[in-house]
Formats: sequence, structure tokens, C-alpha cells
Amino acid sequence: MCGIVGYVGHRDAVPFLLRGLRRLEYRGYDSAGLATRNGAGLEVRKSAGKVSRLESILDARPAHGTIGIAHTRWATHGRPSDSNAHPHIDCTGRLAVVHNGIIENHRALRRTLADAGHTLRSETDTEVIAHLIEHYRTNGLVAAVERAVQDLRGAYALVCISAEDPPTLVAVRGSGSPLVIGLGAGEHLVASDVPALLGLVDEVLVLEEGEVAVLEPGGMKLSTLSGGSVTRRPSELTMSAEAAEKSGFPHFMLKEIHEQPAAVRDTLRERLDPESGTVAVPELKLTNREMIGLNRLSFVACGTSWHAALVGKFMIESLARLPVEVDVASEYGARPPILDGRVLTVPISQSGETADTLAALRAARERGSRTVAICNVVGSSVAREADGVIYTRAGLEIGVASTKAFTSQLVAIAVLALKLGVVRGYVDRETAQGIASALGEVPDQIARMLEDGGRFAAIARRFRDARDFLYLGRGIHYPIALEGALKLKEISYVHAEGYAAGEMKHGPLALVDETMPVVAIAPRGPLHEKMVSSIEEVKARDGIVIAIATEGDEETAARADIALTIPRAPLWTQPLLATLPLQLLAYHMALVRGCDIDQPRNLAKSVTVE
Repeated sequence: MCGIVGYVGHRDAVPFLLRGLRRLEYRGYDSAGLATRNGAGLEVRKSAGKVSRLESILDARPAHGTIGIAHTRWATHGRPSDSNAHPHIDCTGRLAVVHNGIIENHRALRRTLADAGHTLRSETDTEVIAHLIEHYRTNGLVAAVERAVQDLRGAYALVCISAEDPPTLVAVRGSGSPLVIGLGAGEHLVASDVPALLGLVDEVLVLEEGEVAVLEPGGMKLSTLSGGSVTRRPSELTMSAEAAEKSGFPHFMLKEIHEQPAAVRDTLRERLDPESGTVAVPELKLTNREMIGLNRLSFVACGTSWHAALVGKFMIESLARLPVEVDVASEYGARPPILDGRVLTVPISQSGETADTLAALRAARERGSRTVAICNVVGSSVAREADGVIYTRAGLEIGVASTKAFTSQLVAIAVLALKLGVVRGYVDRETAQGIASALGEVPDQIARMLEDGGRFAAIARRFRDARDFLYLGRGIHYPIALEGALKLKEISYVHAEGYAAGEMKHGPLALVDETMPVVAIAPRGPLHEKMVSSIEEVKARDGIVIAIATEGDEETAARADIALTIPRAPLWTQPLLATLPLQLLAYHMALVRGCDIDQPRNLAKSVTVE
């Protein structure tokens, strides 16, 4: 959460900083600001609101300099306001800091600094960092930063500049929040995420926890907070700048919905052979003997990734006959998990930096569990710290509401389930061939469904004033009901709840009347008749049914007010197909209600604080 950008070089820093902030605004958009160093000192411009508000301020009061830092904020400590916006400065106004994370002991540090004569002007935890650096500043900026961070408890990534030293950016990664260095010719950048660097540099270096980078126009020095030197090769930045653009779509979310065929195809590539049923996942780093010896699998995830894990429970228990637990990562530490070397812990995270999921991964490893991550970002913390990793290959996802990352996670989970099932002897060759073939058809099936997306605008207009939605599913489709409800409330601000359909009669049926839209996920399958019964229960109480049904299922369509169809498919791939109409319904509801689709209020894309 929050976005950091820094530049040091021979050109005006402001265009680089603003470009980076626009690319990172999905990480937080409560406020934005920047600080540059000119010949006389630091120029600071910041404001509550989005980056566009900061740009307006800079139009009226330009700032310049060949070194600068910038930040777009998701508020934790202190409401969104001009004074709480980053960067924060020290008492002299000649040192500025931007920070991602949470300083847990900031109140005690604030009292200590006030007693020492410092005047703090904001409500934020971040401001104490600037004053700590000032407090310890006797032997230069780098030494002061390294000493100041020793007093910090919590998660942090920070970058600072000073008007007193040679042109230098000092970047520190503590625990949690990521930082990426972009290496150029005579200029360097730092950012909290790769999109800010696209099209500007060809090589990047990801800071490890406990590392300090000192960036100057002519070079970079990397070290640890304990004083050790670090030598590490940068990696090539292969992502194109176009990945961070809308490419003609009105919103990133719609673009990413349309990128799902490619994301699914890429996630399957080289892993499944439909002709032989062979499953190749060497990145698991588990031997066949270790997979056979497992007695339990434990998923840990948050939000949309948690819904993917719930689908995974159904798949793995059915195909591999392996008991599966699914924990919300933020609740994982609420009880002592019972783990050992025969438990496989699978954290799922799009960004690979989700703080709660990363903490759960570390707790699992400490207790001796094997770990295999499902993640979208190569080199992220979750990917690096797990024993193995299945990358989802969804590409850059900027819309806060996850779409292609979710479907790619479902594919990765299906691959894992099939691999475990084959190795453990519960999936024969014919079954493996059938599932692999069905997964291979999904990209074309989704592409065909996208061609028929015109109905959703009319449906959204019909229900634009609805205050509540219910989403119903059974078995493997219950998590898809949860995901559909989440998408709707995330971006359209309409209250929505997902339910196991059989639970309707245990309370939620009391909510159903002639104004209540109920989305029923009812493709043909083993629980289809029970879903039809649930639809009839809703209709008997005058509820409005939007059914997700299999093509050609006239019986279900006749019982619904609106029928949205998906292609005929076996049970294992139906969740991938049923997800698409729910995404499009949420998108068009948000559009017709005038909501900010890519940047919904109060949310950020990457949750890097607990």
C-alpha cells in the first residue's frame, strides 16, 4: 500500500516523479506529494486527493531539481489531509522522507522527540522518521538513516533526500514493504513497484529486507543495515511499458477482464499436456515421495485469493484425497497452527507482498511445514521465501478489483490439484487427459463469452438503484458466489453477500422480496437440481433471480428473470467460466452508478500492512 518514487540523475526529476506516481496510484490515492532539491534547499508540494490534484498545484507553483522523492498515500495513521500527506520534513525543512508501512512505536518516539525539542506537525507515524534522522545526524545522511531505523518497530520502506549532502537518495527496506531500484545511465530511480519504472530503465534490483541503497547519479552502493556490503546482479526488466497503459479500454479493470484468455493460456503453458495427461510442475520442488507422504494441505490467503483457495479445497480433496484447511491469512496467528513436515502450506498472493500472507508463510516455515506459493510477481517476498512457487503469469494487474489474477490462481490451483492427484494415485491417465483438455479449452471459451458482453449494460441499468444483492452457490461454486459479491461491493459500493445456497433457509431468506436481486450460480453438474430448488425458493418469495446457467439449459433459464450462460464444461473448469459474468456485472454496475472503477474508495491494490 502507498506508492514511493525517487529519482537522482542529470534531468529534471519532477516529470519522472509524476509519471511514477500516476503508475502507482492504484497503491493509494488519499493524498500525494513530492520533494525536490534545488540550488537553495528543498521544495515540497503535497495535497490531499489524487495525483491530479498535485499536478494542478505544480502547474501553479512549479518545483524543479535533479533529485527528488514522491509518494501517493493510503491512509493508516492520520486522516487524508495536506499535513498528513508525504513527504514529511524535519525541523529544519532541509530533509524529507517518504515511507510505506506502519511504525508501531511511533507514539513513544513522538513523545521522546518532543521532549528533545522537535516540533512534529502531522498525525502520521511517518513524520517521526524524519525527526529521528535529524536527531542522529552527526556523521552524514547515510549514517543518520542507519542509526534512526534502529529505533523503529514495525514494517517500513523509506527513501530520503537532504539539502545538506551531495545529491544522494538513501533507500531502506525494513520488513514488509518492497522497494525496487531502477538502474540507468547517469541516473537511477527507486520505486515501491515495477510499473513506475517501465519504459525508463532496462535493469532493476529488488532490495532485500534489511538492505540500504545509496543512489547517486554515477552509481549505487548496496549494503546491509548491520554494515555488511552486498553484491548482487540486477535483473533485466522484461515487462513492456504498454502493460501499464489502458490500450484503448476505458478502465484497467475492463482491459484485464479481456486479458484473461491470455493469462489462463500462459499459466497453463508447458505445465499440462492434454494428449498424455502429463503434469509438469518442477517449480513445486517436491519429490513424488514427499507428495505421497503429505497428510494435509493448508491454504493461507486474503480477499480474492482466499476465494481461490476455497475452490482449491474442493479440487484437491476431490482429486488428491488430501485433507485441506483454508485460513484467512489475517486470522492465521489467532490460533497456534498444528503443522509439521507432512503438511504442505500454500500461501496465495497476487502481489507476493501481502503482509498477512507473508507472516503466515513465515509462521508455517518456523513450524517445519513445507511451503509452495502461488504468486503472480517474480522475485516477490512470498515467492522468494517459499520452498517452491507456481507463478500465475497473469502479467501486470493494476485495477484494484482482481480479475485475471483470480482466474490465473484458479488455473494454478487446478494444476497443483491434478499433479497431487496423479502422483498420489487417485487420478488415472484418462481422467488427467480429460481435465487437461478441458483446461486447455478455457481461453477460447472465455474469449467467446467476451464477444457477447453487451447484455450487461442493460442489466446494470435495471438494477442500478438496488441496495442489496445476494449471491448463491453450492459446492465448488460457493466460493465463486463469495467472489462475485466481493467484486460488486468493491467497485459499485452496493452491499452484497455470498452464501452457500443451502443456508438460505437458515436466515437470509428473510431478506428476499420483490426488490432483492439474487445471483444464482447454477451450471449443469452434480448439485444442479439442488440449485434449481434454491432458485424456486427465491422465486416463491418474489425475489429477482439472475441465473448463471449452462448453454442450452432452458429449464433453469425459464425459472430465472435473467439467464447468463456459460459454455458446457466439466465441473473442474466451470468456476473459471462462471467468474466472467460476475466480473462484467460488477463492472457495469459500477459504471452506471458513476463509481471510480479502478480506484474504489478506501481500497488499495497491494495490502502491505497488517
